[in-house]
Amino acid sequence: MPTPTRWAGVPLTDRRAERRALLIDAALRLFGAGGEGALAVRSVCRECGLNTRYFYENFTDTDDLLGAVYDEMNAQLAVEVDAAMAAAGESLRARTRAGIAAVLSFSSADPRRGRVLFTDARANPVLAARRAATRDLLREAVLVEGWRVQPDTNPVAAQVGAAMYTGAMAELAQQWLAGTLGSDLDAVVDHALGLVLDR
Repeated sequence: MPTPTRWAGVPLTDRRAERRALLIDAALRLFGAGGEGALAVRSVCRECGLNTRYFYENFTDTDDLLGAVYDEMNAQLAVEVDAAMAAAGESLRARTRAGIAAVLSFSSADPRRGRVLFTDARANPVLAARRAATRDLLREAVLVEGWRVQPDTNPVAAQVGAAMYTGAMAELAQQWLAGTLGSDLDAVVDHALGLVLDR
């Protein structure tokens, strides 16, 4: 008698979702260890134990897969940042501090996250495009947050501040991940907060 398949009795949509998640996890492991050169359809499928047909069920090529890895890491980061800021209360200072700390902590807790979201995102065209789109979304989120707590802010000043904050956060994350800022997360966040709010 044939052995029941791994997904016997599992609805089709759930099977596809699980296989997609397995492929993304495998790509994250390979990318984290060897960069984009480690990503190939066969190596990813071998890493997660799936047939190549399941790869093409979900992705057109490895660029498409790498974009999905970025999207997954970015979604997880957004959840962490939102939760941290919500727990911080209504104070602009507390919410800003919580957001900065969440970005740096999440990105460095697993080096693969930092590579996908910041470090390799500068050079890899797929990640660079995703990062540009994310930067625009972050800038809009900063504007919304700023107007929520300070509704009388000058619109031009708000746009300038959001643009500067967004660019500064990307560079801060780069330097934090590179180790040039030391290892004291609280100290780095405190200095960053002072520059953002006390300038």
